[in-house]
Amino acid sequence: MADAPTPPVPSLADLRVEIDRIDEAMHRLLMERGQIIDTLIQVKKTQASGSAFRPGREASMMKVMAGRHRGILPFDTVESIWRVIISTFTYVQAPYSVHGDISGGDAPMRDSARFHFGFTVPYVPHGSAAAVIDAVARSAGDLGVFRAEPGRGAGAWWTALAGAGKPKIIARLPFVERPDHPAGLPVYVVSKPIEDAAVREVVLFSLGVERWREGLQGALSRLGASVESSAGDEGGLSLLVSAPGSVTLDDMFAAMSGLGVGVFDVQEIGSHANRFRLETPA
Repeated sequence: MADAPTPPVPSLADLRVEIDRIDEAMHRLLMERGQIIDTLIQVKKTQASGSAFRPGREASMMKVMAGRHRGILPFDTVESIWRVIISTFTYVQAPYSVHGDISGGDAPMRDSARFHFGFTVPYVPHGSAAAVIDAVARSAGDLGVFRAEPGRGAGAWWTALAGAGKPKIIARLPFVERPDHPAGLPVYVVSKPIEDAAVREVVLFSLGVERWREGLQGALSRLGASVESSAGDEGGLSLLVSAPGSVTLDDMFAAMSGLGVGVFDVQEIGSHANRFRLETPA
């Protein structure tokens, strides 16, 4: 039986023609996406309704993209390109700025903001998480970012998110965590409340108690909850608590009341998608 003929090896010129064809197709698709967004603006009137950020949809899309990615192109590049595309088109729908807390260092926060939101979206640095939250509260539809793992002395910044109409946590970035992420600083994203677009896989609470009590950790654990951060304040001890999305305020109240805690305050301050970790192939 004769061997099958070996397919001809393409020339460099042939390969460059293919690359040019793909580049043109990608550009045309981006312009087509822009036309759809232009129509979307007319339909939704987002220019007058604040931020068009949709963290649940974005987290879901990133997980799908990470799951199907193959080949020699690093996923870092794919994610950064996609982030610029989605964030810029979001900005086109409803202009916004990103306010960053640089109290832990400007470079890592700026890298995170630029990686996740691109260079078209204005970036405004602030000296504290409290200042970021205040800037978002006074804006029409801006976003704020600050460290999810604050350093010592950061204070109980999460108490500024408690209460109706206050800014709320809507995302935790990066959406896809992995070793050696080029902008891997864990950050929370806050905006004015966007109940219609919030994703509630993880819900966050501000919990204030007189003092740490025996059994408190166990009561939270039984709910699947954990303490993300803590700080002393004039009223005693303030805790930032994360819990599964099924946990309600009533559940938290019941858990605290069961400890015999006479004075406590618990309020929901936001939610975000579950963390998704992409392991580097061996």
